[in-house]
Amino acid sequence: MSKQKVQQQFGANAAAYATSPVHAKGYSLKRLVELTQPQPDWHVLDVATAAGHTAFAFAPHVARVTATDLTPEMLSVAAELAAEKELSNVRFEPADAEELPYETNTFDLVTCRIAPHHFPDIQQFINEAARVLKPGGLLAVVDNIVPGTHLRGKKARLIDEAGNYVNAFEKLRDPSHGRCWSVNEWEHGFRQAGFTVQHQELLSKEMEFGSWAARMQVSAQDTIRLKAMLVQAPTAVAEFLTPQISNDRITFRLTELIFVGKLS
Repeated sequence: MSKQKVQQQFGANAAAYATSPVHAKGYSLKRLVELTQPQPDWHVLDVATAAGHTAFAFAPHVARVTATDLTPEMLSVAAELAAEKELSNVRFEPADAEELPYETNTFDLVTCRIAPHHFPDIQQFINEAARVLKPGGLLAVVDNIVPGTHLRGKKARLIDEAGNYVNAFEKLRDPSHGRCWSVNEWEHGFRQAGFTVQHQELLSKEMEFGSWAARMQVSAQDTIRLKAMLVQAPTAVAEFLTPQISNDRITFRLTELIFVGKLS
């Protein structure tokens, strides 16, 4: 999965993210603000801002927000929304999450919501967040997770296989999807970059299959394949995604992780 593919995929679908309920109104937006307790003098960096919803949630509480994205079309949509909301303290800049163009010890808080699974190297993003944060700064991440375990044995293999299946399901719908991490991987990644975990929380969110697929303009053929993957999912996957079929309506659940770490 290349960064160019991410730009192509999200450039073509930028407008949909301005109104996507999952991104614009998700519970995790409010929760991020509650957990990080932003202060009036803070400078916040929102990485992979997409349509800017996370940046907008923090803007009323802090001095300024720098919102970055790899995709120019996303930044244009976000800037238009900021103007509509009359938010004057949000600045939009192009940036690669794995090569942040900022000095060391610049920000009080780095946020990244529902985006790391698109990054080729999530650990490098975490390392970069640690670099640009001030001592004692916070990194607050929200992202979908997959089953995973640090254990070994037959049961562990089944869990890891379920994680691979969910990632394959996501990638069929969105070719720019890289890989969702498990909770264990997030814990390890934060510790490795020098963060102390302050909070972790799991959220279950219901997805309506039709709108979920339409947001990425999935072809008719791949839509059929995705439905089959839900209906025919192995037991461990079905327990995780919990697909429900009622008449022509299909729903399933994704699990979202809120993870907050403090730089040691």
